[in-house]
Amino acid sequence: MKNINTEDFLNICISLTGERDREKLLSDILDSAMAFNNCDAGTLYLCSEAGLEFCRMVTISRGLRQGGHADPISLPPVPYDDKYVSAYAVNHKETVYVDHVRNDDRFDFEGSKRYDEMTGYYTGTMCVIPITNDKGVNIGALQLINALDDEGNICAFDRHIGLMTAALASLIAICITNMQYATQIEDLLNSLVRAMSTAIDERTPYNANHTRNMVRYADSFLEWLENTNNPMAYDAEKRKAFVMSVWLHDVGKLVVPLEVMDKPSRLGSKLELVLARLRTIGLLSRISELEGRMTKEEAESFRRDVKDTEEFVLRINNAGFLPDQDLAKVQELASYKYADENGEMQSWFTEDEIKALSVRRGTLTDDERKIMESHVSATARILSGVAFPESYGMTPIWAAEHHELLNGKGYPDHLSAKDIPEEVRLLTILDVFDALTARDRPYKPPVPVDKALAILHSMADEGGLDKDILRLFEESKAWEAVK
Repeated sequence: MKNINTEDFLNICISLTGERDREKLLSDILDSAMAFNNCDAGTLYLCSEAGLEFCRMVTISRGLRQGGHADPISLPPVPYDDKYVSAYAVNHKETVYVDHVRNDDRFDFEGSKRYDEMTGYYTGTMCVIPITNDKGVNIGALQLINALDDEGNICAFDRHIGLMTAALASLIAICITNMQYATQIEDLLNSLVRAMSTAIDERTPYNANHTRNMVRYADSFLEWLENTNNPMAYDAEKRKAFVMSVWLHDVGKLVVPLEVMDKPSRLGSKLELVLARLRTIGLLSRISELEGRMTKEEAESFRRDVKDTEEFVLRINNAGFLPDQDLAKVQELASYKYADENGEMQSWFTEDEIKALSVRRGTLTDDERKIMESHVSATARILSGVAFPESYGMTPIWAAEHHELLNGKGYPDHLSAKDIPEEVRLLTILDVFDALTARDRPYKPPVPVDKALAILHSMADEGGLDKDILRLFEESKAWEAVK
């Protein structure tokens, strides 16, 4: 056996505690334990309800290495039965040494013997070390096989090094536990984010698929960048942070009044009141006719005007765009008067109704649009109260800036290009694309993909969007991920 000094031990400890990649950590755990004990083979097990799951398997002399995402091990788990040496070590939280596998009758080694018969390998000695966390909960086990002396011959495992390996196992338990805690925290954060997104969807069915679609676009686009080895490709940590910003970008809509956020037409909930008033105006003309204040011809002409006005209102209320002649007609309506039951002159439409009907494109008045745009500032306020992990530090900033444009015409802060990071530029493109192509908006029909891309290119030509990122998005065809 080779001599292990304190420096070797500390270097291994530092290496393991500094690793953040779970898959690499699990591989490093087994490699370090094997190097520490100068052995030829080893297995790392992790505990599950079904038993000890094979996580990593290495045999140096055979050039074999199994385990991890790229090469999962298909062997069934080892049951928690004391007849199996690895299970015994875990069940009793005890390091087990086997100096002569062939002569040991304490445990069932039929599996090892069959493996040797099939492969020609020889399993001679073993050391099995349980891995237990600070709460005494079993995490897994290290099964080390065939310690080697200085000449490369199989020998028994050194008990002194075994004790140091047991100490190493305690450190390994801390590393695995911390990584499990980190995963649990990340899972909790992700589930809360999805719950908040679902809450928005529940409030506004017209917007129900918006965030989910954007997440699909983002995943598809980022995967395309990675597969094409594009310099813009994000690493795993940045990708998770960005996708979370997509999930959170509209969280401020939780505080936007539904009558604004769900407004399907120019008049929205005011339409029924307007129609009822027009019917009342028509009925009052009949009364005026009966009481002799209007001739029959005047009353009929008046009612035709009321009917025409009603049809006009119904037509423009849901129109995607109002031409100049319609806007002029709306302004004319503002001067229409009628005599109420007391003979006092009243307007056919209120000032707010005229403002609503005068919206050239969309359904929101200027005041309502400001309320709607306030969701971005609300997003920033809400997310500022969340203690994001360090790796997600930029997530709330990206989420809150998704309506900023490179030409300074965005909102709420009218940032210029130099102040808008790449991630926000991408998020903005995803947001605008889905808003254009969405099929669940009652106030507008969906725009075909080719026309949506043309609009995006027009915005880029005007200096609002990033041309390079838009070109990549178009090449990726990320929208095909949403069916």
